[in-house]
Amino acid sequence: MSIYETIISRRTIRKFKQEKIDPEILRKLVNAGRLAPSAANLQPLEYLIVDDKDLKEKIFPNLAWAGYIKPEGDPEEGERPAAYIIILADRKINPAPGMDIGASAENISLAARGEGIGCCWIGAFKKKEINEVIGVPENLSAELILALGYPMEKPVPEDVRKDSSIKYYKDGSGTLHVPKRRLEDILHFNQFQE
Repeated sequence: MSIYETIISRRTIRKFKQEKIDPEILRKLVNAGRLAPSAANLQPLEYLIVDDKDLKEKIFPNLAWAGYIKPEGDPEEGERPAAYIIILADRKINPAPGMDIGASAENISLAARGEGIGCCWIGAFKKKEINEVIGVPENLSAELILALGYPMEKPVPEDVRKDSSIKYYKDGSGTLHVPKRRLEDILHFNQFQE
């Protein structure tokens, strides 16, 4: 699969097979994340891989899933992530690490896709509780959680006009539909045009 094909085929996955991910693959994903661009090359990010069953069970209730289709979009027992990669930031190194976090998470997501692994970015979580569960030192803070596993679902993108709803939804058969604004509505060359 080409890089472009990997990018356009990547979808958020929220339902996972209960199959362990090889720790070496998880290390490979973190390596892809650490090599992402970093503002001023400050590199304020660290990573924690969680694949321990007991820790995963403590993390799960502190996460918010699929706000538009809650609770239907939440993974049920037997569909939960096989692992998490938690991206942590040292805000003393960079007080605004948002671009680093996004670049790193996207590298991890695409590398995961290349390994046949699905990923869900989770930014809505109980930060204090997560930091306590994983024992984050004072200089770091959990900023983004990537839920990972082999996919049990195949969301489908659909082009929508600029003025249409972008809320994802499930159809009668349980397929997740993800509206995406059409390229022709958002692309401009040389000057902005309506």
